[in-house]
Amino acid sequence: MTPPLVPEVKLHLAHEAVPLWEKTEEELGEMGLAPPFWAFAWAGGQALARHILDHPDLVSGKTVLDLASGSGLVGIAAKLAGAGDVLAADIDGFAVVAMGLNTALNGIVLEITPEDLLQTAPPHREVILVGDLFYEKDLASRVYDWLVLAEEQGSTVLIGDPGRSYLPRARLEKIAEYKVAVTRDLEDAEIKWTSVWRLSRPTAP
Repeated sequence: MTPPLVPEVKLHLAHEAVPLWEKTEEELGEMGLAPPFWAFAWAGGQALARHILDHPDLVSGKTVLDLASGSGLVGIAAKLAGAGDVLAADIDGFAVVAMGLNTALNGIVLEITPEDLLQTAPPHREVILVGDLFYEKDLASRVYDWLVLAEEQGSTVLIGDPGRSYLPRARLEKIAEYKVAVTRDLEDAEIKWTSVWRLSRPTAP
């Protein structure tokens, strides 16, 4: 399958969203595992991937981190846009497997890690990409603080987000907006207006 906004990228995705989500969320929950975020191309990731493919200069020849990569959509898009070394990170073991399958499907190679990078200082990457990760309050706070550190040490931080409740707006500069077709059963609409943001340093008073 190909995500609606990013037909250049091929992914193994769930055909029947709700049955898979409900079944696996219940079963995985009993085992203490995360819901299957990796089985869907979320709006924030689609918008960010589209923006990268349309503006390859953002990543071309650069070292890139795709944080909480899920299906690998954003990291794959970065590689297709000419990025150098791309590290795709996700703590979900199923996501790691999905990324391996999806990179092979697209004929590219990513460096994939299950390490929880939020537990350590941000790695030195020229570009850090974050697609749709601000859906829980505590997680959003941790991610934002970590990204601020990454930006302060020199990384360009780009975020794709469809208006999630916990996206902090401080230091964010909107650089693009996309109309993304989504699954109403998983979202609250069939179309999500989704923004791409750049994390910037505060302006001097």
